Amino acid sequence: MDEQNKNKSLSIEIKPDIAKGVYSNLAIITHSQAEFVIDFASMLPGFAKPEILSRIVMNPENAKKLFLALQDNIGKYEAQFGTISFGNDKPKATFPMGGFGGPKNGNIS
Repeated sequence: MDEQNKNKSLSIEIKPDIAKGVYSNLAIITHSQAEFVIDFASMLPGFAKPEILSRIVMNPENAKKLFLALQDNIGKYEAQFGTISFGNDKPKATFPMGGFGGPKNGNIS
């Protein structure tokens, strides 16, 4: 990290209702040429279908930055706590969905 970036700090504010967070055990990721859309949902027993709790829309550059940040943080987590395993679950399932109901590829994570 160069000296200029080392001295930069980001001052953020988080409102109390946002700070408590929302539990999600399902993410549905779609994209178009211009944007990535990540829907965070919760699948719970007794409910017919998952409920979308939050939607994040990002440009491709920021989506890749998020990917790299998650990759870095997962590496740090696993170095401290051990490998995250999927058990008998598959790590990724796909279904036809795609960019805003258009193309054919959507991922459930």
